[in-house]
Amino acid sequence: MRAFTLIEMLVVAGIVTVVSGIMLANYANFGGAITLRNLAYDVALSLREAQTFGISVRQFEGQFTSGYGMHIQRSSPTTYILFADAVTPNKRYDAGELVDSISIGRGFFISDLCVIPASASTETCGIDRIDVVFERPEPDARILYNETATAQSARIILESPRGDKAGVLVEASGQISVVNTASEQ
Repeated sequence: MRAFTLIEMLVVAGIVTVVSGIMLANYANFGGAITLRNLAYDVALSLREAQTFGISVRQFEGQFTSGYGMHIQRSSPTTYILFADAVTPNKRYDAGELVDSISIGRGFFISDLCVIPASASTETCGIDRIDVVFERPEPDARILYNETATAQSARIILESPRGDKAGVLVEASGQISVVNTASEQ
């Protein structure tokens, strides 16, 4: 019966240590990417919830005719607002229209807001404010940015503490999707 030598044991222990270190380092990167992707899906789900409220008969302060939407501001990068366009029906979030304020935690934040204006074909980023509203009976989105300008689509870019990015795209047709932002990384 032959036993292992001390050198063989040290080599095997070194290999196991290196492989374990690589796996743990990649696991942290993988976990952060999954958490960011889940956040993007949560934001998309909030938009879908506003769309569902908007095209269904949901009461807000005694009214059944309110449109519902989502309000995002770059000056408040860790929160976004679901609202009922009821107090002043202007397709924008105003005081008294709050349905829910959602906080983004764990160091994640909204890093940029981009739109394709209704009269253009190229995307513009650095937008200060986006309001997306859905009204009965259509599932179409009304996208306003910087108070009154309309857009054919809007993209909400989310960023992790490590700098990874993910995006949520909403089209004027009402389509909502999580998009790849690998070109921005």
